[in-house]
Amino acid sequence: MLASRVEATLAGAGHEVTIESGHLPEPIAGADVIVADVGEVDPASVVKLGKPVLGFYRHTDPLQRRRAEAAGVDVVVPRSRLARELPELVERLLRDAD
Repeated sequence: MLASRVEATLAGAGHEVTIESGHLPEPIAGADVIVADVGEVDPASVVKLGKPVLGFYRHTDPLQRRRAEAAGVDVVVPRSRLARELPELVERLLRDAD
């Protein structure tokens, strides 16, 4: 359900969105920003792609936040904040990447 909300929100803000789950395919390396559930993927493997990364986690699992921050994820937020501020967070990452 969250993936469809992310897709709808970012597409509505004019971004092209590709949803992948469970693995990191080669095409994702061409992304401008990667939005990743740091509880489902290894944050270090996402950071290695060299793109700005917006990581999110369940607020009940702060260990995932710390793990993502230690791996170098650019911005790490709880799912609730992701849902509220997604377009702004992505725009900030894109602006900071320039």
